[in-house]
Amino acid sequence: MAGKTGKLTSVRGAPKGFSTLDKKNRRLTRKDVHAAAKKYKNWGRWGKDDEIGTLNFTSADHIVAAAKLVQKGKVMSLALKYDNNGPQGAKSNYPALGRFNPIHLMTRTGTDAYSGILDHRKIRGTDDIIIMPLQCGTQWDGLGHILYGDFMWNGYDCRNVSSAGAAKAGIEKTAEKMVGRGVLLDVARAMGKKHLPDGFAITNEILDYTEQKQGVKVGRGDYLLVHTGHVQRCLDSKSWDGYSGGDAPGFAFETVSWIHKREIAGVATDTWGAEVRPNQTEDTTQPWHWITIPIMGLTVGEIFNLTELAKDCAADKRYEFLFVAPALPITGAVGSPVNPLAIK
Repeated sequence: MAGKTGKLTSVRGAPKGFSTLDKKNRRLTRKDVHAAAKKYKNWGRWGKDDEIGTLNFTSADHIVAAAKLVQKGKVMSLALKYDNNGPQGAKSNYPALGRFNPIHLMTRTGTDAYSGILDHRKIRGTDDIIIMPLQCGTQWDGLGHILYGDFMWNGYDCRNVSSAGAAKAGIEKTAEKMVGRGVLLDVARAMGKKHLPDGFAITNEILDYTEQKQGVKVGRGDYLLVHTGHVQRCLDSKSWDGYSGGDAPGFAFETVSWIHKREIAGVATDTWGAEVRPNQTEDTTQPWHWITIPIMGLTVGEIFNLTELAKDCAADKRYEFLFVAPALPITGAVGSPVNPLAIK
């Protein structure tokens, strides 16, 4: 394999994988989730007071090396626009989470200026405000977002997240993180698809296969981006129906082992919930989240728009880049909107 050179290599045929639309592939239980929690728990790994989890894997040397990946000065935003055309509010069978698309309001306008009513200020200008759930669009899940029983990341009592926000592991603690080597695994392209079908489970074998096909290797401190084509499918159809909480391609539950072994800093996908839906469990919602966030301390990105990046990587055969995507330092927040940048 070509490792980090980006040279494509000849590999065996694509793994078949499986679909969770078939009920026989939804046989995992809460018992399996608890077993994984015992096996992949990172509590205390960075000390009893840690609040950023796997973001610790990215060192200063990793960032310096990532900066050297910039060769042509091309900057690509991986964010959807924050407006009323976003993915919230479409048809879904998933219970409402209270999320809605951003509401953008102007408090001073050019019309006000033209009328002269603000000229007593001796300057003309405009101002606006936005009302939005922090996880309504392209966003990071913070470590206070998902709980494991009565606990959150690093074994903190879940009551640390109150109506005042997260007293532990608030997203503001990551203000100088989410910078490093980004690696795109274009699973859709590797499997010969424009977009992966709903219920398509991305297994460890498929991740390995995609790496080999692209000639790239995901390693310690990296930010893994996985392209399924789901966002683009919705944009092409001009409908977000079913996107939020509906059936979707995504990580199989077994990938918690792959992510844990690789010591990845963070992962992000172009789906609503990162993991495959329907889930592989009937008695537990989003079981992959149960392990990755509160147990492993993994920062997870969702609703990333990876279309342009996937096309660019396919064109120049370089699937690694400088990744810059810090969260907004909102004190006590359990998630954050973000404008992730891939720089090549």
